[in-house]
Amino acid sequence: MNNNISDLVGRIKALEEELQQEFSKRREEFKFIVENKRIRFAEEIIASHKRLKTGIIRYILDAHPLNILTAPVIYSGIIPFLLLDLFVTVYQAICFPIYGIPKVRRADYLIFDREELPYLNIIEKFNCFYCSYANGLASYMRETGARTEQYWCPIKHARRIRDAHEHYNKFFEFGDAESFAKGLERIRKEIENNKVH
Repeated sequence: MNNNISDLVGRIKALEEELQQEFSKRREEFKFIVENKRIRFAEEIIASHKRLKTGIIRYILDAHPLNILTAPVIYSGIIPFLLLDLFVTVYQAICFPIYGIPKVRRADYLIFDREELPYLNIIEKFNCFYCSYANGLASYMRETGARTEQYWCPIKHARRIRDAHEHYNKFFEFGDAESFAKGLERIRKEIENNKVH
């Protein structure tokens, strides 16, 4: 990767870190802390949240009828999601040790904490659980695929791709056969030596 690209990637990472610091400042505004993987709100925040909570009956009565009718379609996705989750987990368990690729920690991608929000009713909490699972699973699968791609075919595409994974910048340029031939083992060693992030 040339110096200009390396500099740009470095600046992007610095901006991402700055953005995370700003998000952390927002946490202070809502007066909560994370303690042993549990969220703890200040008592006055819990009281105000409970006042804003919509009861289940009101929630259902206020729901758009088409939202209710499409709910079974949305929730039928749980079956393929569970199968994909099982597949990715088994795939990693079998293949990654053979390739020397560090396994993706599922718990880093599947985060379930919205059920601790006092202003959500049980239906809203279930909806949040479902969305957290679906999107977390997609991220878990993406990282598993990215590590596999870095090991087997770390070549950039000829056309620009949207939202490339974080390993993509290490890949060889499209058409650069010499770099690929000379550098494939180096890139494999990077991932084997746990330099995946």
